[in-house]
Amino acid sequence: MKKLAIITTHPIQYNAPLFKLISQRNKIKIKVFYTWENSKEKVFDKKFGKEIKWDIPLLDGYEYTFVKNTAKNQGSHSFFGIKNPTLNKEIESWDADAILVFGWNFISHLKAMIHFKGKIPVLFRGDSTLLDENKGIKTIIRRKWLTFIYKFIDYALYVGTNNKNYYLKHGVKHEKLVFAPHAIDNDRFFDIIGEYEKKAKQWRQKLGFNNDDIVFIFVGKFEPKKNPLLLIEAAKRYPEYKFLFVGNGVLEKEMKEKASKNIKFLPFQNQSLMPIVYRLGDVFVLPSKGPGETWGLAVNEAMACSKTIIVSDKVGCAIDLVREQKNGFIFNNKDISSLKQKITLIQNNKVTLKQFSKYSQEIIREWNFDKIANAIEQIIE
Repeated sequence: MKKLAIITTHPIQYNAPLFKLISQRNKIKIKVFYTWENSKEKVFDKKFGKEIKWDIPLLDGYEYTFVKNTAKNQGSHSFFGIKNPTLNKEIESWDADAILVFGWNFISHLKAMIHFKGKIPVLFRGDSTLLDENKGIKTIIRRKWLTFIYKFIDYALYVGTNNKNYYLKHGVKHEKLVFAPHAIDNDRFFDIIGEYEKKAKQWRQKLGFNNDDIVFIFVGKFEPKKNPLLLIEAAKRYPEYKFLFVGNGVLEKEMKEKASKNIKFLPFQNQSLMPIVYRLGDVFVLPSKGPGETWGLAVNEAMACSKTIIVSDKVGCAIDLVREQKNGFIFNNKDISSLKQKITLIQNNKVTLKQFSKYSQEIIREWNFDKIANAIEQIIE
């Protein structure tokens, strides 16, 4: 059986179920090499402003190791925060037939790409886009640098349309591009027996929402990139609607100071509760202005929970997941009137919302872990 070494910084709720699935399928053998040694139990998330320890298992069902990290200031915040002198030797000792690298922007990850290029196939996964790109000398220099970097990969697993365009712009040939869609653990968010919906209804009542209320929900970090203040401002125009913000972050104080009476807040909620949390709302809104909203996996989660979607044109997944006036809307991130227009189109119509929401779940069924696993297995086999 062919062996794939996977290099990534730390256990992530979006990746762990995929690693488990690939192991269970038993078509290739994988071992995950975690390069952020101190992330075994929990990590400090600067944007949430707190230590995060997920309450779902992230290390079950697949082989892994935490590689010794000798960086003085460990973490995924900088290129030199991930420094693993023994990484390449450990992968060679395991006798890998190929490697899959998540992100090149850490010294150990880049060294692994360079070291193994030409020896065994190098697969790469990232989700960067051109959405935030500006004209100028910095962009020209960065383009040349990235074109150089991607010479050390054999296959790029692109997550969607914007990511594919990014690779093509940086010299990756079509034949090296393999579609492996950005996905979440859909099954964990689907509500087969109606349990999540029942609990969400009870929680809505505790929050003061009634059955007729249309609730717009934002879930994520309260940070400038995601631009929750734009939705705070828009909410003032619609006293007939309710707005719920779930999360924490640097903008929290300002958001609460500017909030109108139709806005409520919940703090950060852990993973086991998220299938219920999204169902507290009827319409999920991600008003990001960037830079760096490369995809927006919260959109996948909301769609798996059958939500209508409103996102800005700076959200990387918009072009792939949001079908205008079928399951939601895309608005101009620089124009609050554009957001207000999309909110107005909801028209207090529960029937339309139900149709939109149903279509969201139909779309997201096709964006699943099986397709990622198939793509990886076909390359390795």
